[in-house]
Amino acid sequence: MNTAPVNTSTVPAIAPPSAPPATVPAAVPAAASARSLAAYAVARVIREGVTLDSALKDALAATPITLAPSVKSLSYGAVRGYYRHEALLGKLLSQPVKALDVLVRALLSVALYELEDSRTPEYAVVDAAVKTAKATDAARAGGLINAVLRRYLREAKLLNTEVGRNPATRHASPVWLADRLRADWPVRWTQLLAAGDAQAPMWLRVNGQHISTEEYLLKLEAAGIVAQAEARVPYAVLLKTPVDVQDLPGFAEGWVSVQDLGAQCVAFPLALSPGLRVLDACAAPGGKSALMLEREPGLAKLVAVDIDPNRIVRVRENLARGNLIADLITADVSQTSKWWDGVPFDRILLDAPCSALGVIRRHPDIRLRKSPAEIDKLPLVQARLLTSIWPLLATGGRLVYVTCTLTRSENRDVIGAFLRGTPNAKSVPVESWIGWPGLGEADEYGRQILTGEAGADGFYYAALTKI
Repeated sequence: MNTAPVNTSTVPAIAPPSAPPATVPAAVPAAASARSLAAYAVARVIREGVTLDSALKDALAATPITLAPSVKSLSYGAVRGYYRHEALLGKLLSQPVKALDVLVRALLSVALYELEDSRTPEYAVVDAAVKTAKATDAARAGGLINAVLRRYLREAKLLNTEVGRNPATRHASPVWLADRLRADWPVRWTQLLAAGDAQAPMWLRVNGQHISTEEYLLKLEAAGIVAQAEARVPYAVLLKTPVDVQDLPGFAEGWVSVQDLGAQCVAFPLALSPGLRVLDACAAPGGKSALMLEREPGLAKLVAVDIDPNRIVRVRENLARGNLIADLITADVSQTSKWWDGVPFDRILLDAPCSALGVIRRHPDIRLRKSPAEIDKLPLVQARLLTSIWPLLATGGRLVYVTCTLTRSENRDVIGAFLRGTPNAKSVPVESWIGWPGLGEADEYGRQILTGEAGADGFYYAALTKI
């Protein structure tokens, strides 16, 4: 058996386009066109740093709707396994993986994901990958792709064993991320890598103003959708298998929304009650604003602020679907003189910009787009936001700080530094958060829900009061 690395020296450089093709060549079979569109989307994430959702939106703009599920599945699988595939290719190629043209690299990752997934016969995956290459700007790399995939199939057991010895490559993590998780969570880091490499479940939030959880479960059952309630978090429902939102009973009428269990836990530290004036800082896409209005319809006012006008549109749409009312403002929330009316808030929710490592299983492109240098800048942004909006909180009021990440530097350390520098700020102990479901690891100031715990994404919560 020939075990020599595949020689890449004869493969010419191919310059992929800056965006996916607007149409798929008519001669390309449907399955291959899905593969090519997925590869173009993955290539854009690698090369341009765009989000996978954005790349897919462009890729699917002129695509038959019947192809969309396949394109999404292939692209998400390829991106989720990118660093594991990179490790495999490093053993299969004679040159560094980074020397490959980006589109060729993406095509190989799509094919390796299919081989891992096992739903398509191996010979069909290889054949389709070569045909896909020939139908794209990577046509001259067809021979390389064929040789690499066939060698992988011959040596898959040995290669997967070698790659699997390292927890980072076993769970398709960049080394810097594995190192950071190991530093912050020395006992749990491999568990967190595995959780980030898994498929995320689909959680729903039932709008109790329209229908009870029990009644909605009956609606789901009648629709043939298997689900169960999470007793510790009111209105939270877990689907056994994800479905399209349009298939959810009453979705258009605002009976239910899609929201992770960890995000729904925001209700507990907020301790809402009638007559409160509430600020949702960094509010987009509006899920937490909607939750607050659903849980406490007697709020005096809810003001939702976000810097991005397009994302404010999303907030408006999400609130309108549930017939919920809030004051929406497009502004940099830290520049309070430009939007605040001077009336203090009783509650402030700061869902701070963060590295989003707690939701990496939903957004696997985070591994490709984030860098340690970028993450190291975030605590300064988070501290600036805290400092700028703290004066807006009424005495005796409560500010809840939230991130969807796992790093100590963005969570515990930010809150600790703020408390040390703010004499009139005091931490609200987790024990006093009425109804908290017992999730998460405690630190000095709050609670860290770890990815995968009770099926939730990773979220950090801390509550502060003004004295």
